[in-house]
Amino acid sequence: MSKGIRIGVLGASGYTGSDLVRLALAHPAMEIAALTANSQAGKAMAEVFPQFGFVDLPGLTTIEEADWSMVDAVFCGLPHGTTQEIAKSVLAEHPGIKFIDMSADFRLRDPDVYRTWYGHEHLAMDLQAEAVYGLTEHYRTAIRDARLVACPGCYPTATLLSLIPLVAAGLVDASDIVVDAKSGVTGAGRSLKQNILFSEAGEGLSPYSVGKHRHAPEIEQEVSRVAGENVTVSFTPHLIPMSRGELCTSYLRMTGSTTADDLRAAFVDAYRDEPFVHVAPAGVLPQTQNVRGSNHCQIGVVADRAPGRAIVISVIDNLVKGSAGQAVQNFNLMYGIEETTGLMQQALFP
Repeated sequence: MSKGIRIGVLGASGYTGSDLVRLALAHPAMEIAALTANSQAGKAMAEVFPQFGFVDLPGLTTIEEADWSMVDAVFCGLPHGTTQEIAKSVLAEHPGIKFIDMSADFRLRDPDVYRTWYGHEHLAMDLQAEAVYGLTEHYRTAIRDARLVACPGCYPTATLLSLIPLVAAGLVDASDIVVDAKSGVTGAGRSLKQNILFSEAGEGLSPYSVGKHRHAPEIEQEVSRVAGENVTVSFTPHLIPMSRGELCTSYLRMTGSTTADDLRAAFVDAYRDEPFVHVAPAGVLPQTQNVRGSNHCQIGVVADRAPGRAIVISVIDNLVKGSAGQAVQNFNLMYGIEETTGLMQQALFP
């Protein structure tokens, strides 16, 4: 396979952008043609991320300086609120480009929900109408034909993979879902913030955005879709002092005479042929170490001591399956490439 598909990465100086570059370098069909980072424009990628000092990469430019006529596919790792107008401009001038967005700008279908949670009007509703939600395992057919794919957030990826099959099958009560989520500090981005300084985040565990995290409506959107009714999910994220990794624990009320074994069987049935989603055997608990650096997701089920309840645990690497890896997985589908291409690296352990 020749490296014939030219890609550009918007926001290459961020963690998701750099992980996309890392994966692209090993992808047999990708040729990196453009890297943008407005705050670091004019620098070599190796000046921003020294691990790229051994490879030949384009220099970092501003978005305005990038030549999109030389690009076939764009991966966008910009902060929310900055992608809409850029996507609109790029796709208007170059309608043949495929745009794979790793930001939050096209994930929410309802403009009112977007305005409520992001504090401003959506600026590209015409594009929003064609955006496909990029949870690969559950939107595979639509992704293949899409021009614009909105990759899910990291928390929604881990959570939805562990909820959708159960809600869709009616095995759990969709009105009684509690999600306790924990993420490594890369989930907070690369900009300087007091709460992610080593001396503030190390040796501690911190909840944040309690009751108001912007991934909550994204989770609710997708759970409501399969539940057939509006669902509110109780979701609380926490910051863990590790670089990468994510663990989501969902507390669920089962319906009827359903058992934890039934939930596990439903996962096995739903993900039997999936290359990246794995169901842990009874008695085995998922750990972030099992998936670190990989595009894999592991899901486990445990019967709660409380009658009729179960605990579902899912783990991913927030930068890979939760962002750049899932974006590459969607890219493969959009170009008719074997879905696992460039993504079969195993977890880094220890």
